[in-house]
Amino acid sequence: MKYEISSELKALQDQTLENLKNSKSKNTVRAYKSDFKDFEFFCAKLNMKSLPSDPKVVSLYLTNLSQLSFKTSTIRRRLVSIATVHKHRGFYIDIKNPIITENFLGIKRKIGIYQKGKKPLLYNNIKEIIDVIDITIVNELQLHRDKSILLLGFSGGFRRSEIVSLDYEDLEFVDEGLKITIKRSKTDQLGAGSVKGIPFSHSEKYCPVKSLKKHLEKSKITKGPVFRSLLKGSLASEKRLTDQSIAIVVKKYLELVGLNKNQYSGHSLRSGFATSTAAAGADERSIMAMTGHKSTEMVRRYIKESNLFRNNALDKLNT
Repeated sequence: MKYEISSELKALQDQTLENLKNSKSKNTVRAYKSDFKDFEFFCAKLNMKSLPSDPKVVSLYLTNLSQLSFKTSTIRRRLVSIATVHKHRGFYIDIKNPIITENFLGIKRKIGIYQKGKKPLLYNNIKEIIDVIDITIVNELQLHRDKSILLLGFSGGFRRSEIVSLDYEDLEFVDEGLKITIKRSKTDQLGAGSVKGIPFSHSEKYCPVKSLKKHLEKSKITKGPVFRSLLKGSLASEKRLTDQSIAIVVKKYLELVGLNKNQYSGHSLRSGFATSTAAAGADERSIMAMTGHKSTEMVRRYIKESNLFRNNALDKLNT
C-alpha cells in the first residue's frame, strides 16, 4: 500500500514539473537553462552550492555580474532564471530576501537603469536595404525571401520567434492586405492566439504583402513554414529558419548601406516599427495592438525616442 501511495505521489510530482515547463515557451526555457549554467559555473568556481542555493550566494553572483558590466535588465533576468530553475526542480529560493533586493537596488543606482541597447531599423533604413538587395542578390529565391523577412518583420512589429514560426496556414490574403494569425507569442503563453492586419503599402516596391506573395510564388510554398533555409540549386528546403537566422539576415545587409552591424540586432525590426510609427504620429494603443506589448513601459520609451527632435525647445532659437 505504501508503494502505491509513493508511486502515485511520484507521478503527481513528475506531472507538476512537466506542467511548470510547459507554462513557458521553448525559447524562454532555453534562456533559463543557459542563464542557470552560468550561475552553476560561478558557484563551482567558488566551491559553493548552486542547487539548492541560498540568497547570500545569489547576491554574490549579482555583484559579480555587475562587475562584468552586465546590463541591469540582464542581471534581473538571471535572477528570475535562478528562481525558476529552483522551482522546476522542486526547490524554493527567496529572491525577495533583503540581501538580494537591496544589493540589486545598489547595483541599479551605481550603473544606472537606462543603458543603451541596439538601434532600431527605421523605415528609411528598410527602404535603403531593399534597394540594395534588388541590385546585389543574384539568387532569386534568396532575394524574395530576405526582402519579405525584412518588410514583413518591420511592418508587423514582429518578434523574431513570431517571424520564423509563421506557417502558410496562418496567412489569409484579403482585399485590404493580409491577415496573419499568431498562434503563440512571448506574451501569450496559453496560446490563445491573435490576428494582425498588414495593409497594402502605397509603394509596391516596399509593400510587405506583395513581397510575401512574391516570395511564396517563387519558392512554391503552399503549406508549412513560410521562411525556410535554402538548398543548392535555388530550392527551398523543408527546414524552418531559426531566431538566429533573422539576426543574420538583418546584419547581412547593414554594412552594404553604410550601417554598423554591431549596433543592430534581429530585434531592430520590431523596435524600428515602434519608433518609426510613433514618429509618424501613431498613438500608444495602436502601436501596442500591432506589437503585442502588454506593458506601456517599452512602447513609451520608443515614443520618447521618436520625439527627441519633435517640438524641441531649441527649435525656437533656430527659427
